[in-house]
Amino acid sequence: MESKRYTFKGGVHVPHNKHFTENKQVELAKDPEVVYISMQQHIGAPCAPLVNKGDYVKLGQKIGESNAFVSSPIHSSVSGTVKDVGKMVGTSGLKNDFIIIESDGKNEKSEEYFNERNWEDLNYEEVLAIIKDSGITGMGGASFPTVVKLSPPPDKKVDTVILNGAECEPYLTSDYRLMVESPRNVYIGCRIIMKALKVDKGYIAIEDNKMEAYEKIKEAVGSDESVKVVLLKTKYPQGDEKRIIDALLNRQVPSGGLPADVGCVVDNVATANAIYEAVVEGKPLYERIMTVTGDGIKEPKNLKIKVGTKFSEIIEQCGGFSGNPGKIIAGGPMMGIAQGSTDIAAVKASGGLLILNEEEAFYPEPSNCLKCGKCLDVCPVHLQPIFISGYALNKNFEMAEKYNALDCVECGSCSFICPANRPLVESIRFSKRQILAKNKKK
Repeated sequence: MESKRYTFKGGVHVPHNKHFTENKQVELAKDPEVVYISMQQHIGAPCAPLVNKGDYVKLGQKIGESNAFVSSPIHSSVSGTVKDVGKMVGTSGLKNDFIIIESDGKNEKSEEYFNERNWEDLNYEEVLAIIKDSGITGMGGASFPTVVKLSPPPDKKVDTVILNGAECEPYLTSDYRLMVESPRNVYIGCRIIMKALKVDKGYIAIEDNKMEAYEKIKEAVGSDESVKVVLLKTKYPQGDEKRIIDALLNRQVPSGGLPADVGCVVDNVATANAIYEAVVEGKPLYERIMTVTGDGIKEPKNLKIKVGTKFSEIIEQCGGFSGNPGKIIAGGPMMGIAQGSTDIAAVKASGGLLILNEEEAFYPEPSNCLKCGKCLDVCPVHLQPIFISGYALNKNFEMAEKYNALDCVECGSCSFICPANRPLVESIRFSKRQILAKNKKK
């Protein structure tokens, strides 16, 4: 058995709370009668609708697209009739364009997709074209268009692919169940990514609290020496791509840089699975595994859900609320976004839905900084969170930028460890938005 565990300096040990769902197999969710599909599914330019009210669409049909470089097309998750094209509130809390489709329950497939292929017969350009056309985006939370990540500039010499199977966010187990139940898809997805980048070295990195997934992936990889399955120490935020690169390869991504600057591309294991399905099975990205969990839900589950399914329907399929919910979070407790309503529809990045009861959702009032330095010790990026936060709260964004606020990965480790309950990550996130807005105007 692998004995070496890789890790990075900093970070925190959080309560995992994965016991709710880690041993629950993925269930196929009931098909929604109506889907609400956002045209803002990813980082980058939103898509423009390709259909109109009254149009009939098929499962997998392309319904949204943009000509922008950093964007990714969107596909229908059902077959049926377009009821409306209009504005709705998304998971970010902002209004954007939605396509509302009433399902006919037939899931009639689009003729343009679902054509099986032998991935080994394809060249890298054909692979990239399929990934782009299939709407593959990062499935680990950031939701960055994958074809952009797999198309580094000529001056960036990528030599290594890393699949992120850490899933360090508390409560979430969708990636873990994927690796246990579909390890071959993950492995072949890694090989396809390597082909797209024309590299011959890959890693699949898994935290050491997920040993069954590690063994399953090792078995799927078999004797292939081009892909190495490695263990990471269980620590948060081990799943951050720059932390994984540092841990495995001792390469440090420069401030403001990207993994390609140090010869790496990091993709989530669920992204690799989506690439496998697109390239081998011809299936565009319109569904995903979601962990529905927490003390506030009656029957925590791992569900395969259609993009555009409302959270209210997903909660109902898990038996409804257990008592009065104190907080509903899209994602996990560290980096997820609190939702003001269950009348919100899932997107490609919706890997988790966390329902906390009123007691769990309680957050104590902040007090004055104790100058203990704990936030400096745990910051995985080696920033000074208390100073950036202080400048942000005083609206001195110029000084916040000088203290490298833009390098913050918003992992929440500083807020978690702070004995004074200071709003560190929230204020730093706010300062980043102000700095980026100012720089955009310039």
